Amino acid sequence: MRRRLIAVAAAGAVVLAGTLARTAIAAGDVTIQAGGFDLTRPEVVATGLEVPWGMAFLPDGSALVAERMRARIMRVRPGTAPTQAASVPNVSPTGEGGLLGIALSPTYAQDGWVYAYFTAASDNRIVRFQLSSPQNQQVILSGIPRGSIHDGGRIAFGPDGMLYAGVGEAGQTANAQNLNSLGGKILRMRPDGSVPPDNPFAGSLVYSYGHRNVQGLAWDAQGRLWATEFGQSTWDEINLIVAGGNYGWPTVEGRANNPNFRDPLVVWSTSESSPSGAAIANGTLFAAALAGRRLWLVPLNGTAVGTPTAELQGAYGRLRTVMVGPDGYLWVATSNRDGRGTPTADDDRILRFPPMGGGTPTASPTVTPTTPPTTTPPTTNPPGACSVRYVVNQWSNGFTADITVTNGGPALNGWALTWTWPGDQRVTNAWNTELSQSGRAVTARNAAWNAGLPANGTVTLGFQATYSGTNTRPSDFRLGTAACSVS
Repeated sequence: MRRRLIAVAAAGAVVLAGTLARTAIAAGDVTIQAGGFDLTRPEVVATGLEVPWGMAFLPDGSALVAERMRARIMRVRPGTAPTQAASVPNVSPTGEGGLLGIALSPTYAQDGWVYAYFTAASDNRIVRFQLSSPQNQQVILSGIPRGSIHDGGRIAFGPDGMLYAGVGEAGQTANAQNLNSLGGKILRMRPDGSVPPDNPFAGSLVYSYGHRNVQGLAWDAQGRLWATEFGQSTWDEINLIVAGGNYGWPTVEGRANNPNFRDPLVVWSTSESSPSGAAIANGTLFAAALAGRRLWLVPLNGTAVGTPTAELQGAYGRLRTVMVGPDGYLWVATSNRDGRGTPTADDDRILRFPPMGGGTPTASPTVTPTTPPTTTPPTTNPPGACSVRYVVNQWSNGFTADITVTNGGPALNGWALTWTWPGDQRVTNAWNTELSQSGRAVTARNAAWNAGLPANGTVTLGFQATYSGTNTRPSDFRLGTAACSVS
């Protein structure tokens, strides 16, 4: 069966939402999808959640999902039912507040920090804790204004290693223009909550201001920050964020053409959008729309945008969060049990959509031995007694790789696979392995549960990485001291 091509034309001018153009092609059984994902092939990853809000991915590829009302962090992975990973204390879920955004430390493999933005009894705050002991919270930032509406809540680590937070004005519009208030801002801080010395306002966490309610943060391939913002009754926005920028609220909703304020690059009517989570992949910004009950796709061309197009219109109801997973899929969370939607029996749901060209991801292990085997240094193999299959799923500034290693030498109890990047690649997380990188040199060692690698046996592992320039495949894989052939 011949599938459809969904084309999105890039343009320099900013335009309002149009009708998605669909063009049939005579190129065989190939699916090409706007934004690089096949939105005709949904996979339901989880059902029965209650207002999933924040999402972050563990090194093994499974997702941590924050339930706003229940203050639980659920672990979600394809093919298995969600399980509770933590119950977060001190959360006061009133109005639009509760357990909101979550993020993992950039050095999670070493420190295990989970960051959470939540509504407490007297404020909104950002804390960090170990997943195994959420009661032992370190408060990174407190005193963020809370309200029954406009609590913001999205947090994410940027490519600079700093933690960013989208903060609403909590229904008090004056907060947005007050540089002494944390409300109505995008904040930037070190991982410990302290002020970076290069922030635009000396001694202040404020990175940009004049915001009403920011709930989507995403960076493009050049490290530029984009944000989604709820309007009041006329215009929702997508903004390109610059340090120290004033985005106009409450003086302006939408475009002002006033040199004192920065205009949004995209505006929609509030019924079409109410944009929450955001993600960027393949030169496209994805915005999850609540009231609009759709997924917006905005082509990016440097600091300009093309024609926004809408997908999944009404298919899954209110959409809260969108992220690109380490499996290369586009993950989307619904928000139909938040009191404003019409939930189905399966809501709320997590769905994922495959990258262009499809394929089945390698499932991460679901059972870890209770008694890990003792590991020993890798056995030295004779040269050439190894083969590697290296499969890449790539987008504009990142990729995932699945590696299958076949051991052609004697059995190993403990192994290490090494290689050197030929270009500017940087691993950000990995699964089925303990992976480290120093400069261009990478070492992937066995996990506790997969140390045994018999003669002629195989082991699979994978990782997510960023790159710039050309993403050339490594050619110098070694298992221990044994050179590996690569396919």
